[in-house]
Amino acid sequence: MELADALARISFLRHLDGASATRLAGLTNVNYLLRADDGDVVVRLPGIGTSDYIDRRAEEIAAASTTRAGVNAEVLFFDATDGLMVTRFVAGSTVMSPALFGDLGAVARAAEVMRRLHHTADPFMNEFTVAPAIANFKATLMERGAPLPEGCAEVERLADAALARLAQHPVPLVPSHCDPLCENFLDTGDRMYLIDFEYAGNFDPMWDLGDFSVEASLSPAQDAVLLRAYFGQDPPADQGARMVMYKALCDLMWAYWGILQHINGNPVEDFWAYGLNRFQRCERLMQTSAYAEAVARLR
Repeated sequence: MELADALARISFLRHLDGASATRLAGLTNVNYLLRADDGDVVVRLPGIGTSDYIDRRAEEIAAASTTRAGVNAEVLFFDATDGLMVTRFVAGSTVMSPALFGDLGAVARAAEVMRRLHHTADPFMNEFTVAPAIANFKATLMERGAPLPEGCAEVERLADAALARLAQHPVPLVPSHCDPLCENFLDTGDRMYLIDFEYAGNFDPMWDLGDFSVEASLSPAQDAVLLRAYFGQDPPADQGARMVMYKALCDLMWAYWGILQHINGNPVEDFWAYGLNRFQRCERLMQTSAYAEAVARLR
């Protein structure tokens, strides 16, 4: 989809030609910053092939819910037929990165926005479920004859054991982002926003914290700050254990997602290397005493 075609579909932007648009970063979608009549907006063009694995109607509901909760950038337009979206630009904000999360204050603000999401957003349309997500990504890869990392069978065996243990100790599901990539956080210095709810669903809140920890390359000391800021006190031991287990499971899921981007021909980066790196990081974590202790803690 070209920007001009997208603007023609959006009534309050139809008069713009997009000539002054600024291309923004994005892994699977194409994003542009535009000057509209009442302020700057971001237009998101959905990436090729994303409709194969993203429920845009569910995303629309999640985007509206999080806008009302003050978690998301304000959503001004959403077309669920393909995911074309317009949001208000968050003025004075910085797109976050692992390096910027070296600031413990930023880590605490990330915890606060995730807590606000989990506790104040209206429930989403769908539930996010890890096991089917991993299985569906892998099934798509198998159907297309994609290469898989060496050691898949053992990692998946350990993942299945972790999923079974988590299922034995269920927790109430809450509205969750489920893809807390660093670049999905916008920081004004006073508060943090979360954007891009493509994979969102009602789920265990510790998934968001674990996935964020992996994406931001947090150290154990930073993890402690994250958990304490989220709970407002020392965290329950079982919640910290769930977070560690989800750190491994999210790497496995996103490893398969990355390989899917590779076979889809996504040119943004070397997605084979991305997927392999995440798989190997999952494998390494599963071999640590910290991971074994986390699994044991849920007995």
